[in-house]
Amino acid sequence: MSQTIMIDDLIEAVKDEVIAWRRYLHKYPELSFQEEKTAQFVYEKLQTFGELEISRPTKTSIMARLIGQQPGKVIALRADMDALPIVEENDFDFVSQNSGVMHACGHDGHTAMLLGTAKIFTQIKEQIKGEVRFLFQHAEELPPGGAQEMVRAGALDGVDMIIGTHLLSTLPLGKIGLGYGPIMAGADTFNITLVGKGGHASQPELTVDPIAIGTQVVSNLQHIVSRYRDAQDALVISVTQFHGGSAINVIPSKVSIGGSVRSFNPQQQVEIPNFIERIVKGITEAHGATYEFDYQFGYAPTINDEEVTRLMDETVCEVFGEESREILKPIMGSEDFSAFQEVVPGTYIGIGARNEEKGIIYPHHHPKFTVDEQALQNGVKLYVHGTLKMLNLTY
Repeated sequence: MSQTIMIDDLIEAVKDEVIAWRRYLHKYPELSFQEEKTAQFVYEKLQTFGELEISRPTKTSIMARLIGQQPGKVIALRADMDALPIVEENDFDFVSQNSGVMHACGHDGHTAMLLGTAKIFTQIKEQIKGEVRFLFQHAEELPPGGAQEMVRAGALDGVDMIIGTHLLSTLPLGKIGLGYGPIMAGADTFNITLVGKGGHASQPELTVDPIAIGTQVVSNLQHIVSRYRDAQDALVISVTQFHGGSAINVIPSKVSIGGSVRSFNPQQQVEIPNFIERIVKGITEAHGATYEFDYQFGYAPTINDEEVTRLMDETVCEVFGEESREILKPIMGSEDFSAFQEVVPGTYIGIGARNEEKGIIYPHHHPKFTVDEQALQNGVKLYVHGTLKMLNLTY
């Protein structure tokens, strides 16, 4: 029996357990930085596998190390574990039992896939050259995110490469989505307070109208996208909040403006706040108003390493067939997997989990989101075969 056939038998054998683990986690979701029971569940399952060195880099994250019999590369695999503050509208028998909390992004599946992967590797430990490190990460959904906390805690010390995956309801079951270079955007937020001079709506000449000033600010912020940046560098600046005034006949003394910035270029991400403040400063000074400006950097862009992605690309073609390979376009969503990629080379891969025939069509973060559970086995298979390839095993 070839090594490949034996491994695929192990993947098939763990399939039902992976589905059961996913359903349990879906039933008992926990929010970012609150994943105490989830982390305990993962910890206890890992203990039953044996052969693993298990630790808690942070309060609600888990790291497990499988150290092989011979020296070699250290490959890290990551799964996120947190849920979202959403009221679930599904009706299956493992629907969320935690009111107002739901696994609406597939992290329950990610955790289950990585548990299945860890179990398989403990069964072939004697064949491992190097180390496989399993990172069960907390708080992907809530900046500053759990990834950077795990990095600071040393979870990537000695790691050569890292692989992350995400179940995608936008990608059909059976497809594996790869991307070279930038794949997800950096995401930042800003808040602007414009302070003028309020007064009666019938006497605007006696006021410094922050609403009129604010509309100019909103309009001119789009000049950053259309006129200040290279057209080939994707950038989105969205004003999503504009608050001011409380009476129909009163010009208020201040307004607040908030929004989001998405970009793929790390240098551009650093420069954008200066462009925004320059516009705000110029307009407010021109009209005799003042301002307060707050800019919060969120996740960095997720940029896939060329070599690691190539290795996984080869794995997809060899294991699933070239017809399963899908090259993904970059999207403006963000992911704190980028914090790992800033430290070691890594790639972030999509696992197709959409099935229109079963009605599995809802987008991520939707109250009726779910995944085709057959996708879980594909995720395990990708993790196992991809990791073996990176460890330079012949099988």
